[in-house]
Amino acid sequence: MKIKINTSSIKHSGILFAGLLFCSFQNPPSLKGTWEFVGGIYNGKKEGAPAGYSLYRKYNATGYEAFASEKGYKTQKYEAGNYVFKGDTCMDTETFSSQPSKITNIPIHYIYTLKNDTLTLRGTLPTGMRVEEYWKKIK
Repeated sequence: MKIKINTSSIKHSGILFAGLLFCSFQNPPSLKGTWEFVGGIYNGKKEGAPAGYSLYRKYNATGYEAFASEKGYKTQKYEAGNYVFKGDTCMDTETFSSQPSKITNIPIHYIYTLKNDTLTLRGTLPTGMRVEEYWKKIK
């Protein structure tokens, strides 16, 4: 009995395995830099960036600080936290808030996408609010 081997299937399986192996050794993406809030969708309601002031985040390798900046006023830090990537999820944990917050020290899982200079974070807050935020890299 002669066994017939489909070499095309072996080639495709080898390519698939090589692709998976390559992806498993890739470093997680980096958010290092400064990102400006450009709008979002909250429980289905689209909102633009705030008028009259800017919100931005400065990310390092594992954390961020968020600031509000308005011309003629001192820039105010309003939030800080840590983040970690796991697959297509970015887990964000707020560790500081200048305002009373129900999410301080509570990890929030966002599905993230990085496309060109835009970071999109989609998830559901512990309050049940569905969010989709857009941040543009400025530095």
